[in-house]
Amino acid sequence: MKILIPIIFVCILLSLGSALFFMMRDKGSSSNMVRSLFLRIGLSIFLFAAVWFSHYMGWIQSTGIRVGS
Repeated sequence: MKILIPIIFVCILLSLGSALFFMMRDKGSSSNMVRSLFLRIGLSIFLFAAVWFSHYMGWIQSTGIRVGS
């Protein structure tokens, strides 16, 4: 999980960059930007689900501020 999470995060950033590229190049005349943004949304949802499932399974542990103590 220590490798998978940063890889997915980099893919999210690359998808956002490609959407910016298509927005500047196509000026809204094609659906490439929309596809890139949908891919980014899908990857973001997958990343959230992967982090939640990994925490649930005990593969990663939370650190930081304790709530309610």
